Amino acid sequence: MERFFDLSGKQAVVTGAGSGIGAAIARRFARAGARVAIWEFNVEAGEAVASEIRRAGGEAVSVRLDVADAAAVEAAAAGLWSAAGRIDILVNNAGVSSVGSVENTPPEELDRLHRVNVAGVANGLRAVAPRMARAGGGAILNLASIASLVGVKDRFAYSASKGAIAAMTFSVAIDYASAGVRCNAVAPARIHTPFVDGFLAKHYPGREQETFAKLSAYQPVGRMGTPDEVAALAHYLCSDEASFVTGTIVPIDGGVCSMPGYAP
Repeated sequence: MERFFDLSGKQAVVTGAGSGIGAAIARRFARAGARVAIWEFNVEAGEAVASEIRRAGGEAVSVRLDVADAAAVEAAAAGLWSAAGRIDILVNNAGVSSVGSVENTPPEELDRLHRVNVAGVANGLRAVAPRMARAGGGAILNLASIASLVGVKDRFAYSASKGAIAAMTFSVAIDYASAGVRCNAVAPARIHTPFVDGFLAKHYPGREQETFAKLSAYQPVGRMGTPDEVAALAHYLCSDEASFVTGTIVPIDGGVCSMPGYAP
């Protein structure tokens, strides 16, 4: 029988794949047959995911990388291209978060999110998209957010950075469409990752369960999403079955964007 969403023989790059959504995407791509390169700032976390993939019979390597360092990203792309002869899939997943309104977000916090979430994605696009174009095509997926599409309370810097990711997605999609390079983004709502648990422990000590329930109820379906659910969507968008999909932002949000007036 035909195997759908097969990534056999493809070389994938997933940034920030040491945990959460990035790790789930790396694992799923490897199960689908891709060779996965993990570009991760936390070297121990990146190698742990790569080792897990290899133990399961997949192919994965981990490289310590700061996506905000343009020269380092270019060197990583050149090195992987030289070793593998191709990069078929790029997932710009690495990112950081921030809580605050325009009133209480200091300039240095806005700069921090710009360096990682905006410049970091731009660095990956700049290093990989032209190479894909010269080789005949490829698939790029950026991690945006529902904050790219709707207002989210107390997420000024984060929303600004994720809005920029949406705009970059459209720009790259139209600039490289004729070269066979597709560029899309996914826009998750709240996804239950280790980051969420750490955030609750830090900001809501003793009220973790209560606050988790409130954050879950924000989604009309009544729960947070899972990293594996985002990975499943990423798998489709980066597969050949999505060859007619480019320049789009796909929400994966439990109904948030389609039910803006919803109140639990």
